[in-house]
Formats: sequence, C-alpha cells, structure tokens
Amino acid sequence: MSRNRAWVLARRPEGPVAASDFAYREEDYVAPELDDGELLVRTRIFSCAPTIRNWLNPPGRSYRGAIGIGEAIRGMAASEILATRHPRFAVGDLVTAVTPWQDYAVLRPETAAVPVTTVPRGMDPVDAMTLYSPNSLTAYFGLFAVGEPEPGMTVLVSGAAGSVGAMACQMARLAGCRVVAVAGGQEKCRWLEEHCGVATAIDYRVGDLASRLKAASPDGFDVFFDNVGGQILQDAIDQMVPHGRIVLCGQISAYDTGRPAAGPSDMMKLVYGRIRMEGFVVGDFAKRYDEAAAAIRAWSASGQLQCRVDLRRGFTLLPTAFAGLFSGLNAGTLLVTTEA
Repeated sequence: MSRNRAWVLARRPEGPVAASDFAYREEDYVAPELDDGELLVRTRIFSCAPTIRNWLNPPGRSYRGAIGIGEAIRGMAASEILATRHPRFAVGDLVTAVTPWQDYAVLRPETAAVPVTTVPRGMDPVDAMTLYSPNSLTAYFGLFAVGEPEPGMTVLVSGAAGSVGAMACQMARLAGCRVVAVAGGQEKCRWLEEHCGVATAIDYRVGDLASRLKAASPDGFDVFFDNVGGQILQDAIDQMVPHGRIVLCGQISAYDTGRPAAGPSDMMKLVYGRIRMEGFVVGDFAKRYDEAAAAIRAWSASGQLQCRVDLRRGFTLLPTAFAGLFSGLNAGTLLVTTEA
C-alpha cells in the first residue's frame, strides 16, 4: 500500500504567510477506480507561484475560489500518469496541471480550469515547468495580446526577475522594444541586464523609485507590464506616455497583506493621459496556446530566451519555500520536487 503525503491549509494567514499556516498529512493510499475521462497521476515537481497566496484568503477574494481549511493546497505541477480513462492521455505520459500538494491525485481534463497539457517525450520536466509553463504563456499573452508593443517602444516590467516578469522582459526585447526592469536586489538586476538583455534594471529597494524610473526613461513608458501593483504602479502611472497601456498581470505587493490591492490614487491621470489599464488571466487565451507555444519553442531553440530556476528538493520543503517567495528569497522560478 502506498502512502499519500499532503500539505493542507491549517489556518488562513493574517498578513504575511508563514510555514506554520500549513499542516502535513500522510495517509495510506489505495488507487481509486477511475471514471471515464479521468487520470490518476503521481506528482513529481511543484511550482511555487505567488498567485497561490490569493487562494488562501477567505472566500470571495479570488476568482478561482478559496482553499478550505483542512484542504490540500493546490498549484501547478508536473505529474506522471499512472492510470487513464481518457483517450488523449497514456500511462507514462508527463503532464502539467493544477494539482493538490500531495503525491497522488485524480485529474479531470475536460473540466480543469487550467488545461492539462502533455509534456513532449524527451523534454526535461524542469523545462516543462518553466519555459513551456503557464507562466511563459501568461507573459506572452499579457505582453502581445494586451500590451500590444511595437518596435521602438519602451516597456517597463515590474517583478521582472520572477518567472512571468523575466519572460515578459525578454519577449518585449524580441519585439524590438527597449526594456526597463524593476526587481528586488542588485544580483537580480545584474542577471536581468547581463542575461535577459534589458536596457536598465532598477533595484526598487535602493533610492527613490519614482526618480529612478524618470531617469531610466525621460520620455516615459509606452507599455507597463505590472506584476506588483502598490507604489510601483503609482509611480509608473506618472511616467506613462499619452495612450500608454498598463497590463495588470498581478499585484504581489498586496497578496501577503490581508488587504485588497489598492487602485490608482488619481484616476484623472488615466483620463488625461488616455491610458488603457487592462487585467487578464491566461485562460482567456486558451484557444491560442498553440500559437504561443510555437513562438516560445522557436525562441528557445535559437537561444534567445533565458530561464532561471531555483530548484529545491524534497516534499517537506514546500511550505518554507513558498513563504520565502514574498521575501524575495528565491532566485528564479521556484520549483520543489517531491523526492529529495
């Protein structure tokens, strides 16, 4: 008989999330009989994404729905198919999907909010969770479908060293734009300039951010890809060119506060600037995933995309690794394997 390890929500975080907000559970596991259309999977690698923090809040705060007390945390993972009653999936396939933080799970691809995607044979699972993950798709559609960059424009990206932000920076550069990145820490800023090709990377922890944004692009920003919100959003609005576009991808500055994300302090700046501000979720573009995947494969094959991975080994590390995200303790896309 197998054992099924799980991390469940012990209590709702009040302010910053802590490892103590999670509880470890381990139970005997007997594989269930599958219904038509279902898959039994064994998880191998979990992605620690900031958006999970929203699902820990009380009901009504997230469009995906709150995780209940005592329920397993959920997030993107790469999993091996152990049994299948779905015609599109075979035993032994590796898939990426939203799964519980536990060893074994039953997936229902036809009703999944995020598509269950087969990883091509021979692809490194880490690549599947980084270059070809929903994070990369999010960067692609947020930038090109919402931001609509044109060659010669200046694009600002916040949270630029994160898994979405780093891809957005590089894709903007590939679109012929000048890129200004905002990240936390000199080492992350150096990586963005040396490996991702951004024109200027600004450490928001040092000096006055508003003046540094102005110095980095005196003529303003055409597109702002915002993963952070808060003061960075306020300062960026002041630097947007007329008819500029703000892509609202995330608001990580508010995820760990227990309070709703605040909006712009002066909406008339958007009115007079004729600035478009638009939020999105990657699922809006599910019918165009193949388009994005083809572009990402081509850029990756030609060596034009860099991905930084922070790989932790061991199921027991999940809560502390996740909590560290909000203190900037990760260096790249944070993945945790189920085995040490």
